[in-house]
Amino acid sequence: MGVTRCLIFLLSFQLLNVAKGSMVWLNENGYEDLVVAIDPQVPEDANIILNTMNMIKNASNYLFGMTEHRFYFKSVKIIIPKTWKKDTKYSRLKTESYDKADVIIADHYMKHVDDPYTLRYGGCKEKGQYIHFTPNFLLNDSLTKVYGEKGRVFVHEWAHLRWGVFDEYNNDVPFYVSKNSKNASVEATSCPASVTGRPIFQECSGDKCETRDCRYDGQLYEKGCEFIADIQQNVSCSVMWMQSIRPVVEFCDENTHNIEAPNMQNKICNYKSTWEVIMESDDFRNSAVLNAPAPPSETTFTLLQTQGTAFALVLDVSRSMLVHNRIRHLYSAAEDFLLSYIEITSWVAIVTFSSNASEKAPLQQITNDAARQKLVQYLPTSAEGTTNICAGIRKGLELIADKMTTTYGSGILLLTDGEDSHMADCLDLVKQSGAKIHTIALGPEAAKELEEFSKLTGGFMLFAPDGATPSKLSMVFSAITSRSGDISKQSIQIENKELVVQHSGWMNVTVPVDRTVGNNTFFSISWSQSQPFFFLRDPKGREYGSLDFTINNLNQATSRLSINGTAEVGDWQFCIKNVHTASQSISVTAASRPASSGVPPVRAAVLVSRANSTFNAVVIYAEVSQGFLPVLGATVIATIEKDGAAAATLELRDNGAGADTIKNDGIYSSYFTTLQGAGRYSVKVNARGSKRARFGLRQNRALYLPGYREHGKIYMNAPRPEITDKEIRAKLGSFSRISVSSLVVKTTEDSAPIYPPCKITDLRARIENKTIVLSWTAPGGDLDNGKADHYIIKSSENLLDLRNRFDSATSVDCSNLLPKEAGREESFKIEPEHSVIQNGTIIYFAIRAVDDINLISEVSNIAQATWFIPPKASVPLNYDSNTDSANSTVTVVPLNYDGNNDSTNSTVTAAIVALSVAVVCTIVSSTLYVSRKKRGSEDVPGSVYIRQYSAVKGYFFFLDVPEDQAAAIGSGEAGRDAPPQPSALERADNGQRSLRRGACRDPGGPAAPSRRREEGWGRGRGGHRRRSTGRSGLCR
Repeated sequence: MGVTRCLIFLLSFQLLNVAKGSMVWLNENGYEDLVVAIDPQVPEDANIILNTMNMIKNASNYLFGMTEHRFYFKSVKIIIPKTWKKDTKYSRLKTESYDKADVIIADHYMKHVDDPYTLRYGGCKEKGQYIHFTPNFLLNDSLTKVYGEKGRVFVHEWAHLRWGVFDEYNNDVPFYVSKNSKNASVEATSCPASVTGRPIFQECSGDKCETRDCRYDGQLYEKGCEFIADIQQNVSCSVMWMQSIRPVVEFCDENTHNIEAPNMQNKICNYKSTWEVIMESDDFRNSAVLNAPAPPSETTFTLLQTQGTAFALVLDVSRSMLVHNRIRHLYSAAEDFLLSYIEITSWVAIVTFSSNASEKAPLQQITNDAARQKLVQYLPTSAEGTTNICAGIRKGLELIADKMTTTYGSGILLLTDGEDSHMADCLDLVKQSGAKIHTIALGPEAAKELEEFSKLTGGFMLFAPDGATPSKLSMVFSAITSRSGDISKQSIQIENKELVVQHSGWMNVTVPVDRTVGNNTFFSISWSQSQPFFFLRDPKGREYGSLDFTINNLNQATSRLSINGTAEVGDWQFCIKNVHTASQSISVTAASRPASSGVPPVRAAVLVSRANSTFNAVVIYAEVSQGFLPVLGATVIATIEKDGAAAATLELRDNGAGADTIKNDGIYSSYFTTLQGAGRYSVKVNARGSKRARFGLRQNRALYLPGYREHGKIYMNAPRPEITDKEIRAKLGSFSRISVSSLVVKTTEDSAPIYPPCKITDLRARIENKTIVLSWTAPGGDLDNGKADHYIIKSSENLLDLRNRFDSATSVDCSNLLPKEAGREESFKIEPEHSVIQNGTIIYFAIRAVDDINLISEVSNIAQATWFIPPKASVPLNYDSNTDSANSTVTVVPLNYDGNNDSTNSTVTAAIVALSVAVVCTIVSSTLYVSRKKRGSEDVPGSVYIRQYSAVKGYFFFLDVPEDQAAAIGSGEAGRDAPPQPSALERADNGQRSLRRGACRDPGGPAAPSRRREEGWGRGRGGHRRRSTGRSGLCR
């Protein structure tokens, strides 16, 4: 018994988080129990299940190959929502749930957005929350053209989720200046660096697109320039770069990694390759290479369906519950839970326990308000005896089994404030029950092993400190939901505030009700001594006085008001005056449900974690979102409380600095550095928004392929749907959300840890008028809190020197630079003394911060300062390594394109051709253009653009070939697919094109001179019309 208790103690005294915990485990190289959940709002479609299975089966084979025969997917569970028809082949859930799923299939709140992505909070090597796919991504095969084969996409996202690697592309910085070769050059942000392709600029208006070579804008290409890679590369490409390119057969390793690329993998993972990060994972250490050409077994699938929610409230009524009014606060918080928080149609039983357990209410369904009120009558009001937790758990499971015939998929809400030396006696029962155990530790003396029940079953682990009013405990109860994914039926706490108010003092609280909530709204006010004077004013000025509120005779320190229908949108004002003869604590609580099932509510979720760093610091994350869209511009405050210690407050930031990994991703973060010794801590997050709030887009997503080049022809995909400014503006108005979590600090930890400044992760460098300007976000003296004492700045012409040998690199004098408060913008100018900035100059910089006791931060990300003057020629740098690199066709491929790449049958017009060409020239016309670049007065041979017409499909396309091949192609001697047709030549001088000569020949007749500028329309597959401008020689 002692050994068991010791083991439980060691296991439970870890940092707790309540929001997410994957059930996936590695079993002899195979991943078991991967959970996929389909959102209840998704319409029933059996193909979603079938396509998901096929995707993961294919992904298993890809993963096995890309990890050098090491990992594959062994077993998967798919959760079917209860909104779909029941089927005998669907099993009942046990401890699986929607909110713990590794993969979520749900519609995106914003239309036409199908990017697969992985939600993640932390940094390098830290696991993500879940992978998200839309139903359209799974059902629409045409999206394969822009994202690649679905199995490869799954592997891309799995690497994000499981191993904490980052993307190797960068949509914001698709090109960079490199000095890998002797001279500086512009390269694509890719992995490996030796990929081939061409920079292309595409301008679209509606369905009309024009494509051209990119132009330089400063040192790099103009904004909007995209790298169009060869679909078939001569080198192996990384799945974390462009998963749709062939061959994608690997993760970049230390030999193929592009260390110069300005991508998130380099920035966050300290310039390590993705494979190096994977090799450092527990999975890699606990596995071995399999001597087999394929995974040892095919992935197996189990289909589970969500059933009705069954809860048993198992409540401690031992003698210690009389301390600090705990029994009274329990009654009030449980009353809120039954009247407002628990979803309609749920089944609830009530059990109390002290020395023994007692049934207060059998399992019964909540069908209306009367059923809720009936359950409230069974809540306990007295306490006596000792604590027997296992007796309460056994009785709760018994009541559920009596009504539902099984405990699978049910839940126990276990609240206790005391110790119990026999908790290990029912661990096996809990494991076998298939029920989730949600635990609430009340006060500082609750059993140290309590959270082990939740860890075994995937339940919530929560803590409520003692308070003068029930508000803290009520807030914890509000976190317990059915976890079915149907947020349209879940209650959302929008306010929870407690203050000490002086005699005759006023407490004014503004509670914003935004347009995404308003149904079943309730307000409550509680007091510690005597009832204050108060009234509530709605946004239209209507006032609700104390007589409009209801006081339960068994709970006379709380008054409640429920709003009929949908509450008015706007600010509700609570005005409260303390008329007691002395100071007293007064609290206000408000909650509401979504206003419409079709509009997801704004939500806040909090996660407490340990940073994956040397000091293992506590990090508090808060995700603010509407549906699956991140909400930016919110003000997020975390309040951390521990019994016997003063509350601490932190502002959580979404600035991409300090604890925050990615800027503007809707994840607000901060380190918590003021631990007050061992014990449990409660973490409350209040997220507030205003009219400035806006939506963002998820990061860590699969790359949308803008186009590709195959056999010398460039095929442009339909542009990725752009999000308009109107869609980005959230139009939420003022909103407020409350979320709660907990953490436990082990007794072996230092009660007052000392931290250095945090790593600077957003260092940037640029050159202005031969002066180097560095900028970054200031760290703190303790991680991202406070202020550093001074900085150490180093420079080098070698990036790895700064990473590996920072101290020996060249120092930059920054003695006059005084650090600012954490979170503020820093800027520093450097005047080079011993070096001359000239064309091709590339200098790397890194920085470390030092606090007042000489603790030093990690080396920052490495910033590149570049002075590069591009060539004067308008054509871009050549990315090709083969001799026929100039051969490139520019075409536009719609999403319904069938994938046939034959030049005469599969090209959709990218440059517009006059409709009369198709009429007059019919199927035997071809026009050849010659463009020449002019350098000074000397003509420089250029490219020949041959416009070919497909006799079979009626498509026009451009073929860009060397001029010396033009005549052969024009006469039909070059290329098997080119018909023997005459040509018209046109040359460009100084950017002004003029027709030099032109001919349209009948194969058996003389040349017919033609001179005409063409601006019109060409027809592509399916009748799509694409616009372009140009000049042509026309048949007459």
